Amino acid sequence: MFTGIIEAVGNIQQLQPLQGDLRLQVTTGKLDLTDVKLGDSIAVNGVCLTVIELLKQGFWADVSAETLRCTTFKDLTVGQKVNLEKALTPTTRLGGHLVSGHVDGLGQIVEIKQAARSVFFKLRAPQELAKYIAAKGSITVDGTSLTVNAVNDCDFELNIIPQTLAETIFGTYKVGQLVNLEVDLLARYLERLLVATKANESEEKSSSVTEALLREHGFMRG
Repeated sequence: MFTGIIEAVGNIQQLQPLQGDLRLQVTTGKLDLTDVKLGDSIAVNGVCLTVIELLKQGFWADVSAETLRCTTFKDLTVGQKVNLEKALTPTTRLGGHLVSGHVDGLGQIVEIKQAARSVFFKLRAPQELAKYIAAKGSITVDGTSLTVNAVNDCDFELNIIPQTLAETIFGTYKVGQLVNLEVDLLARYLERLLVATKANESEEKSSSVTEALLREHGFMRG
């Protein structure tokens, strides 16, 4: 699990295609690796990766074919900047929101403009994810926890303050660029709860109708 508070901006140092998968090397900039060990998780642009080899100022990780299919990692290039966050611990301050590091889909940046000292971004989410995005709710964009300002169908708006621009890769974005999106976990759990509740209600209703029919035809007493 992660918080969506970016700890450092790193760079893709090497990309090694391996039989349909990918192995990559990330240099980690100011990210403190002294407490990281093999097998630990680090989020790279919002994608939870497992450290398979530690370097003095970076690490190697494997990326599966499924992750390549579902994320922007299929378009990574050497030298590209990436957001980095280590997995949270029991003592981590939860400054953002709970983030799993499992990308739900790809969004596209459709508008960027200056808004006083901040920068306004409009992004477009896939239709199947739009229902989880709510005004004043949380969303993760390339691993960055953000508050949604407004929603219009599949489009949603963000206001990125100077601090976030300086400490993440938001300053590198261009109109038309694809980004990794992870919707709020609570929204997904709520949907699952509602679906399960409706299923139970439907089952109970069906059972009641069946029982009434059996009574009507004399197959049950009482």
